[in-house]
Amino acid sequence: MKNYRLRLAVAIAGLCIVFACKSQGNKEENENIVQSESTLDTEEKIYRPNYHFTPKVGWMNDPNGMFYYNGYYHLYYQHYPDGNKWGPMHWGHAISTDMVEWKEQPIALFPDEKGYIFSGSAVVDLENTSGFGSDGQVPIVAMFTYHDPIKAESSKMDVESQAIAYSLDEGLTWTKYSGNPVIENPGIRDFRDPKVYWNQEHEKWVMVLAAHDMVMFYGSKDLKSWELLSDFGGDWDKAIGTHGGVWECPDLFPIPVEGSEEIKWVLLVSINPGGPNGGSATQYFIGDFDGTKFTMDNDFEAILKKDHNFWIDFGKDNYAGVTFSNVTSKDGGKFFMGWMSNWEYANEVPTETWRSAMTVAREIKVIKDDKSYRLATLPVDEIDTYNGVKYKKENIKVNGDTALINEEKVDLSRAAINFTISELKKDSFTFKLSNKEGDLLTFGYYGADNTFFIDRSGSGKTEFSKTFSNKKSIAERISGSGKLTGTILLDKTSIELFFDEGSTVMTEILFPNAPFETLSIETVSQDFVLDLLEVNELKMN
Repeated sequence: MKNYRLRLAVAIAGLCIVFACKSQGNKEENENIVQSESTLDTEEKIYRPNYHFTPKVGWMNDPNGMFYYNGYYHLYYQHYPDGNKWGPMHWGHAISTDMVEWKEQPIALFPDEKGYIFSGSAVVDLENTSGFGSDGQVPIVAMFTYHDPIKAESSKMDVESQAIAYSLDEGLTWTKYSGNPVIENPGIRDFRDPKVYWNQEHEKWVMVLAAHDMVMFYGSKDLKSWELLSDFGGDWDKAIGTHGGVWECPDLFPIPVEGSEEIKWVLLVSINPGGPNGGSATQYFIGDFDGTKFTMDNDFEAILKKDHNFWIDFGKDNYAGVTFSNVTSKDGGKFFMGWMSNWEYANEVPTETWRSAMTVAREIKVIKDDKSYRLATLPVDEIDTYNGVKYKKENIKVNGDTALINEEKVDLSRAAINFTISELKKDSFTFKLSNKEGDLLTFGYYGADNTFFIDRSGSGKTEFSKTFSNKKSIAERISGSGKLTGTILLDKTSIELFFDEGSTVMTEILFPNAPFETLSIETVSQDFVLDLLEVNELKMN
């Protein structure tokens, strides 16, 4: 989420202007945003995603304050508008009617004399518990972390505190609460990223907050006065979850178990570093919440302690994701978006005008197998409404290297691909994306050890980071079924893989020298049948 070493490096230079409410950034750490016509043209054609949200200019990381109200989805995000590396944080803003196409809005929250505006959340205060609304107005209340760069540079502990702001025009403009901060720092250096929801059963607001390598739960009746309820995952509990880095961007929500009336609680916790394939990633825990304390399910805890593979995404590029408030799917699922990058190289990727994109919006479900509960995530249904040019073929015999798609059939820089293999057995296969520049992205399945993989070592520009493509990313196949299904979302600079109805997910970014044009599949040891291949070219407005 927030690269701490870089944060310290930019702090002092940003102080002289951050308090003027519009940060100009650190010229030593931040490269000037290149606005030359040739650079803009090249970046737009090759790197600007077709359907993943990116800011027009500047730096972006964590999604913040996401909510739905009166027909619009709101996405706020960590943003530095004046540089292409992490700098004094603002809240950027975008809106959408379907979570697919986003329209950037004016910046929502600016740094001020109390510090930078770090990550947080927003809720629709329908009953006006905060008292911010008047004459029937429904206030939107955002809760965020103030980060004090002066204290950070002085190596003090009380660097971060929690504050609120409110909007009376449905999230377009904001007023910071005069009583900020609403939660003072208790002496914890990394104390941030509040995620708030209304607990109907206990009639109170509940907040989960990251605190170094644990999370803390707070309760409130009015969003202004908060009391500490409990904590989870700290030093007393090192066996629970991964503790290779700082915990960040937590989320807590109830969700029905698919196919039943049972309700489980999900706790998301991002960690940097400590991900399954290096760098940043998001782990999760499943259990119950009694309004005060989160307790893991016994079977889930037993598996977690033995072999932790409970990650919302096994790829390297889905971090700090949280869910939208004030909305669920028709089946009670939650909608989620993540930051599509990794702190190992986020500040160095080869774009200059802007940096970073968000994942597509996804629906989270809880599924149960014979061992435990797990999360499954798939792209939101709304993306299907953008299906355009379609290619479909059945019973494809795969023998050696078999061509599937070329640019004459479908534009692979904006494609949604579904495939089915009805009898997987121990077969191994590799999908290959290529272009005329000689770039190659491979991904597929190793039958011998039951794992999926992505290899972007030959995918184009990789030299900007030693860890970007130094090894393949690997993910264990969670499903034990002999039938394999997959959904592949391709954009200019990203691939999102959803295997077995979303029980194993991998997301990675890439920087080819030209858009990929052809897709093929290869098997080495055994021939097999690709039962179904369906490719849709996504048509955006």
